[in-house]
Amino acid sequence: MRSPLIAAALLLALSAPAWAQATPPAALRGIIERVAPDRESFDVKTRDGAEKTLRLAADAKVARVAAASLADVKPGVYVGVAAAPGDDGTLKALEVHIFPESMRGVGDGHRPFDLAPGSTMTNGAVNARVEQVDGPQIVVAYNGGQQTITVDKSTPIVAIEPGGLGDLMAGAAIVARGSVGEGGAYEARSVVVGVNGVTPPM
Repeated sequence: MRSPLIAAALLLALSAPAWAQATPPAALRGIIERVAPDRESFDVKTRDGAEKTLRLAADAKVARVAAASLADVKPGVYVGVAAAPGDDGTLKALEVHIFPESMRGVGDGHRPFDLAPGSTMTNGAVNARVEQVDGPQIVVAYNGGQQTITVDKSTPIVAIEPGGLGDLMAGAAIVARGSVGEGGAYEARSVVVGVNGVTPPM
């Protein structure tokens, strides 16, 4: 039985695939409709309405996504910020993930991401926060550089927490990363699942 885990490997799987591999792990986003008795396979309705069967890899990692707020994005916290360039070329946050202290320093960097065309993911510590009329600008510092990103009031903000198989239940929204095999079978190496009605914004 898999123990509840959230570790460096999960962070790398969730937010660093584009720089770690030439071909990023395939993402599956949707809602769990049915759970197999062994809790190792799930029927999922994807965001585009398709039905897929998801199986967990033997070493799959599971994390929970809980609601957070802009007040939680303050200097010192370790975050992953998905962003895209605005009309003026500055980075605008698409979503902010607040990571637990145990994941500080893992996956540092600024790299392409697959959330939207031209999007990036920046993992690092919030070094500064400057209040602006259209939303605060945060400086996210990582090994070798930093990025200044604007976060507005509509930006989804979530906290990543330890998770386990018990969090994977019918009705829960998930984002899985893994591979598609023969016949379209999907094997997940990492899964993030929303709790208390939260939909992972990833």
